[in-house]
Amino acid sequence: MKKLAFVLLFCAFANSYGQYTSASIKLGTFVPDATDAGFVLGYMGGKYIDENLDIGWSVDWFHKTYVDKSLVTELNNQIGIPNAEINELRARTNLHDIPVLFNMVGHFPLDHRKLRAYVTGGIGAEILLVFYRDFTNPDEDDLQVAFDFSWRLGAGVTYELGKRSDLLAEIGYHSSEPSWTYEVDDNNVTRTFERRFDMSGFMFRVGVRLFY
Repeated sequence: MKKLAFVLLFCAFANSYGQYTSASIKLGTFVPDATDAGFVLGYMGGKYIDENLDIGWSVDWFHKTYVDKSLVTELNNQIGIPNAEINELRARTNLHDIPVLFNMVGHFPLDHRKLRAYVTGGIGAEILLVFYRDFTNPDEDDLQVAFDFSWRLGAGVTYELGKRSDLLAEIGYHSSEPSWTYEVDDNNVTRTFERRFDMSGFMFRVGVRLFY
């Protein structure tokens, strides 16, 4: 409760003394360990405490359809190589990754009057929507929702377009690992599988920040 009260008081302080707010749209590439690289889209809202510090929240969306190689290996080990082709189908996965984070951003002036550097850090929750193939009927999809704690560190630069708009480019490292276990009945044998998705990896993004 003390930690929650501190966060609420801090947010109230920020809201009282912030001079203006910002909204950023970011897009780029995310390279998590669980899948190949893919497109990531993000939104970040911020409230400025002063000209060098702002706090806010962000939400991102990453989508990927792929074959889970680690699950293929697990299925082949438990069921056997003769089923390798159908195991590939069973491991076909369609996921939507949605991290929601609380962020703090520190800004630093550079020699160029229109350029500024920044560093950012965030903590929050990860929501992973996973459409995976049914074990018995691999042509059909099942849905599972997984959650995990997540954190992110990043750095970037902004270029002033006007009094109320910036261009930005950043690199960041995101960390989370949602997972769940499930059981299937295979010829009267109950098998337990764990699906673990290591969504840790680097993001490379560009975008625009608007002030209001």
